[in-house]
Amino acid sequence: MASERSEKIIQEMVSLSVQTIKLMEKLKLPLSVKDQLTRAITSVGANFSEAQDASSKKDFLNKIYIAKKEASETKYWLAIVSELIGQTNVELEIIRQEVQRFTMMLQKIVNTSKESNRT
Repeated sequence: MASERSEKIIQEMVSLSVQTIKLMEKLKLPLSVKDQLTRAITSVGANFSEAQDASSKKDFLNKIYIAKKEASETKYWLAIVSELIGQTNVELEIIRQEVQRFTMMLQKIVNTSKESNRT
């Protein structure tokens, strides 16, 4: 069962995914790039959400780690989009900053969980 804090984070991830999808609809980009970015960014929240109902601590950490990897992949696709559009896009920069925030948050969860396993 997800905590109130986790539910808030999930909602933030949903909002970021929707914001990204809407931006992709406006930009003239290859469909393959739009698709890859959409899959990566939505997977961050999906895996974080799955972690909330994990069957064990190991399963929880695995889902969080996958979410972090998907956030890293999202940053890669955002860099490609940025190069393809060839201009500064405020919406894209906001998305990039939010993805970085989620990446750092997910890494902190991994670090904290590993530390609690040692004690």
